[in-house]
Amino acid sequence: MKLITINYTHYEQHVPQEGQHILAQLRGENIVVYQAFNPTISKYAVSHQCFGGAAYSFSRMSWIKPNFLWMMYRAGWASKENQERILAIEIPQVFFERLLEEAVYSSYKSAHYSSRESWQAQVKQSDVRLQWDPDHNPYGAKLTRRAIQLGMRGNTLHAFNKAIVSVEDITAFVVEQGAKVKSQNLEELLVMEEEGYQVKNSVVQAKLGMVIGN
Repeated sequence: MKLITINYTHYEQHVPQEGQHILAQLRGENIVVYQAFNPTISKYAVSHQCFGGAAYSFSRMSWIKPNFLWMMYRAGWASKENQERILAIEIPQVFFERLLEEAVYSSYKSAHYSSRESWQAQVKQSDVRLQWDPDHNPYGAKLTRRAIQLGMRGNTLHAFNKAIVSVEDITAFVVEQGAKVKSQNLEELLVMEEEGYQVKNSVVQAKLGMVIGN
């Protein structure tokens, strides 16, 4: 596995405990995000290093998560139906920044939009959705810290597929670590090493309402 791991107890000592943060593993000029799929979609993605095939739909909203533990909560450590395979997807940071710039909150936020009508108009125009959700510990309990996920559809989803640098199936690692969680062995649990992503655009920073860095 190409990804860098860290002991979970050390991880929590080096990441923020409160606020909205984009925690992610960076690889040079790229960033790693995660998705979970069924074996058929995952096998095609790893083989072709992009998405496609009869089982994959470009007509649906597809969500990416840069935070490993949030993905583990959502997929139940690769135990949920149609989420049995966990993929680590490397994309350029410049493309990730584009997603942040184009993203519209998936629900109305009065602090960010002048009116509900204005928000609805932006939703119709944008192919990217934004959500801040509670981050979770390995057992799935909610934390004060909040994690981001981004949804893509239409032309943006196609552009994401073309922007992919690499696709890696990390399911074996996830299952191994999930067994440690099940046995409550957090002292030996490994997670992905992550850092606070530095959003470059000040306008986007304000829209996200996040604390920059860690």
